[in-house]
Formats: sequence, C-alpha cells, structure tokens
Amino acid sequence: MLAINNVTKKYGKTIANNDISFSVDDGQIAVLLGPNGAGKSTIIKCIAGLLRFKGEISIDGYENKSIEAKRLLGYIPEMPAIYDLLTVSEHLEFIRRAYRMEDDGLAQTLLERLELWDKKDKLGKELSKGMQQKLSICCALVHRPKVIIFDEPMVGLDPHAIKELKMIFRELKSDGATLLISTHMIDSVEDYWDVTHIMVNGSIAATKYNRPDDNKAQSLEELFFDITEGVGK
Repeated sequence: MLAINNVTKKYGKTIANNDISFSVDDGQIAVLLGPNGAGKSTIIKCIAGLLRFKGEISIDGYENKSIEAKRLLGYIPEMPAIYDLLTVSEHLEFIRRAYRMEDDGLAQTLLERLELWDKKDKLGKELSKGMQQKLSICCALVHRPKVIIFDEPMVGLDPHAIKELKMIFRELKSDGATLLISTHMIDSVEDYWDVTHIMVNGSIAATKYNRPDDNKAQSLEELFFDITEGVGK
C-alpha cells in the first residue's frame, strides 16, 4: 500500500504540490492524470525519495526514505537513467546484486517480452531512447517490487512494448502489487485503472473511480477536459 498524506512541495515561492493526500491499495492501479506542469512528476519524485517535502509518505507502512521502503519500491522515471558503459544484461545483474537477489529468470523474461533479449550485450550508450525506456522498466521490475510508480511510462515506446507493458500492469495488479501511473495521455490508461486523480496547478482537482456499473457517469475524458479547459477562465 502507498499512502500520501498532506504533502506539499515548494520550489522557492512556487508551490509544485499543494497539500496532496491520497492512497493506493494493494492490487490497485491508480493514475495521476493532468497536463504538463500540473505537478505529477513532482509528487512521483517525492514518493521515490528524490525530493524533500512537507507531509508524510509511506510504502507498506514504512517511511518512504527508509531502507525497508526502498526494498519494496520500483520506480520508472520519466527520463531513463541508464549507465553508458554497462550492457543491458549487466544493468539487470547490477540491480539484482544491489537487492541481493538470485537470478530467478525474471530478467530474461522481461527482456524477451520487451524485445531486448537480442540486445543484451549492447552498451547503454548504444541504445535508442525507446530501448533505454524499455531497459528502465526492466530494471525497476526485476527485483519484484510490491509498490511500483511509473512516470510517463509509454513515452518513446513502440506499439509492441506498449501492448506488453499494459499486460504487465494487469499482471502486477492480479499479483497484488500497488501501481501508480503518472501520465498526461488519457488514451494510454484506457480501461485498466481503478482510480484516477486529475491534477491541476499542483493540486488534485477531481477523483474518479472506474465502476463498470456506473454507465451514467461522466467519462474520464469528459471530466478531464471539463476541469483542465476550465482552468484560468
């Protein structure tokens, strides 16, 4: 479970996140949806422990910057952080050793699913942007995290990788993992989400739950544009 309570992040006098609170349960997919500059990446980086903030964030009950929490967390950043002089397979071996895990075959499975297995001996600096994004996803998942946060995960991916990643989302959910996906592309989240928080100007402007029997409710797309296109009017 992921819990964010009254989190505020300021850059000088600019408020990037303003008293944000929400939680994501085990086996749940939550989406942070909003235009560029809404504060999505900031709260993702706060959760990952990369930024200082006011408030509380816990991962399965542990303070987010604790060693216990970091063992449970998988983080896919918006911009892949790849080592130029490590090969694809060495990246995954490095992560496994950092988490003191034996090779259980997951690394090869992930590389095969995202069509990187034939690139396993290529250096990080030899990979295209899309391949770097695929490798970043593999590195975040290879230690079998319980809570996974994705920041714009579809950007730069080819159609096959997008299809596989969506399947991975569903599989992780079925296995009881906690997923938080940040994006500005409505069509990328489709129908697999459980709850979506729409962010505008550093705050959560609305929350929508995905209930199949709620046929009369406003669609996510309609709600998103009603909120975002009304800002500043």
